[in-house]
Amino acid sequence: MIGSNTTEAHPVAALRMKQAVREGATLVVADPRAIWLTKLATRHLQLRPGTDVWLLNAMLHVIFAEGLEDADYVRDHTEGADEIREHVEAYTPEEAERVTGVPAEAIRETAREYAREPRAQIFYTLGITEHAHAVENVWALANLVLATGHLGYASTGLYAMRGQNNVQGAADSGCNPLYLPGYQPVESAESRAKFSAAWGVQVPETPGLRLDQMVAGMHDGRIHGMLLVGEDPAHSDPNASHVLDGFGKLDFLVCQDLFLHETARRYADVVLPAGSFAEKDGTFTNTERRVSRVRAAVPSPGEAKPDWQILQALANAMGAGWDYGSPEEVWDEFRSLAPPWAGMDYAALEENGVQWPCPEPGHPGTPFLHVGGPAREGGGLFHCVDWHPPVEEPDAEYPLLLSTGRTLYHYNTSSMTRRVPAVVEKQEEAFVEVNPEDAGALGIADGDPVRLTSRRGSLVARSVVGERVLPGVVWMALHWAEANANWLTNDAMDPRTGTGEYKACAVRMEKA
Repeated sequence: MIGSNTTEAHPVAALRMKQAVREGATLVVADPRAIWLTKLATRHLQLRPGTDVWLLNAMLHVIFAEGLEDADYVRDHTEGADEIREHVEAYTPEEAERVTGVPAEAIRETAREYAREPRAQIFYTLGITEHAHAVENVWALANLVLATGHLGYASTGLYAMRGQNNVQGAADSGCNPLYLPGYQPVESAESRAKFSAAWGVQVPETPGLRLDQMVAGMHDGRIHGMLLVGEDPAHSDPNASHVLDGFGKLDFLVCQDLFLHETARRYADVVLPAGSFAEKDGTFTNTERRVSRVRAAVPSPGEAKPDWQILQALANAMGAGWDYGSPEEVWDEFRSLAPPWAGMDYAALEENGVQWPCPEPGHPGTPFLHVGGPAREGGGLFHCVDWHPPVEEPDAEYPLLLSTGRTLYHYNTSSMTRRVPAVVEKQEEAFVEVNPEDAGALGIADGDPVRLTSRRGSLVARSVVGERVLPGVVWMALHWAEANANWLTNDAMDPRTGTGEYKACAVRMEKA
């Protein structure tokens, strides 16, 4: 488990992990913080924030150096093995210890256990992907999977623990500027022709903009209006003050959401009230690609409507002429255009859902991807990745490294959870975790109000002094609008995905 505070961010999945450990599974946690799961772990690899590539490359170094790779799998099902073997020779466990702080012997033991165990899984989430070099982090994890052949059968693989419900389903259905529904590239003439014929409009030849590019577009005048659906960027995006300035430059902003969140309260010209998950029918898809039916349990209050009805009304106001009568009709169009979902009619989703690919009616779905070898033509591709430090590292003026995340009791910008008194009682104010060594040097006691300042902003929160974080590191959740951690974070982005570096920025701290 790497870069995931699982018991707080994915508590239901964490219950299964606890059960597995109690039944004999080995758990290793790699995380800069001492999260709850470290209590059950055989080993906690407490690495410095932003040093994941060093840790993972050093593990791969051990696997190749000690002959622990699955030689047959590597020969028959991968590409680039000679290059990666040579590349990781320089990433020794001893040098990794110097960079990451993780003992070399702990790296060796983890590599040996992972390689030798036939049923070994890797789970990761935002602690891996919220970096300016996130893609390299994921490639380094994939290299471990390919080298050991842990792919294509039960209890193996590389799992992205999705950060929000139905992130997988949203991506599958086209909520990505690079792809049409079903991961069919916008830049493919064949894909565009297919969807243009089905929709009766000409699909643009160029991809749309990522969120970070939209923020830049608000500042440079390319974007004058925006529709936000279920998103609160003024709170949730890095370098939030810069994002707020961008929204202030728009001519027109529409927010479609459940509540009046920070962005809507400050800048929306129109708010369209949307139904919650409990007020609409449709499908959700989880991280194992399982598509499940969901049904409205209660009617939407007031004038609120399910999102698909709002979007259809907007489209028709602009002359689209859509006439979908139900979520099932929308789903049927999707599966008619996306082959991996073609066999999933609503009846097939009634019981326990179905995992895609499901290419034809009657197909049982696909429990494990890459059975018999990676789906990529030519085999799974090793990537030679090098470590790059965080874009902003501590210095004399800002000597501490801030990492951010979530807690069990609140969710994201807490526009929902802070409306529940029982939840607020559990956790009612912003706090920052600090190591006793740093707290002592600054004259800070547990519970003191402290001021955190970065090159972008400043806030006040309550100190929580303890050993969960390393010396030189502080940690804060993002949930509080009045002490928004994203006033501090920088807007460095992964160049391929546009994901912000929420997990590392330089700050200073003082008693408030």
